[in-house]
Amino acid sequence: MATLFLVATPIGNLGDISPRAIDTLRKVDLIACEDTRQSLKLLSHYGIQKPLTSYHDFNEREKAVELAGRIENGENIALVSDAGTPAISDPGFRLVRLCRERGIPVVSIPGANAAITALSASGLPSDQFLFVGQLFAERWVGTPGVRCNFRDWDRCGQRHEAGPDERRSYHGQF
Repeated sequence: MATLFLVATPIGNLGDISPRAIDTLRKVDLIACEDTRQSLKLLSHYGIQKPLTSYHDFNEREKAVELAGRIENGENIALVSDAGTPAISDPGFRLVRLCRERGIPVVSIPGANAAITALSASGLPSDQFLFVGQLFAERWVGTPGVRCNFRDWDRCGQRHEAGPDERRSYHGQF
């Protein structure tokens, strides 16, 4: 039976990808990408030439149905994000959920993960760890209670994803 493969991609260094991930990308019929331009850099680096299709926040609902249908028709598809693991603060969970509902196999190919990479080098205790994701994303801005709840979570290591501009904008609010 055809399968959806969630393939983790490097966070910054193109060498930070597993041989299994490269092998999977070479063997699938189609690669669904958060941004085809970003994915082409990685694929070109490893000499992988496969058909690509875009799968991002703005087309995820419709594209999930299309891709699940293609898998049901026998195509193996890899889902990649721009950096890191698909469906973790990146598009993918809708496709994974739909595949699971339809009995389509989903295989995660492990690799780079920004949250774990940051935690391991942070010096924070890692026996209790909370990953909040993109806390500063538009959906959370101005949400009452978000700020005070996070202040109470001082007994576990915390990782909040945010870009440099977002860190400057929200500095001191948490």
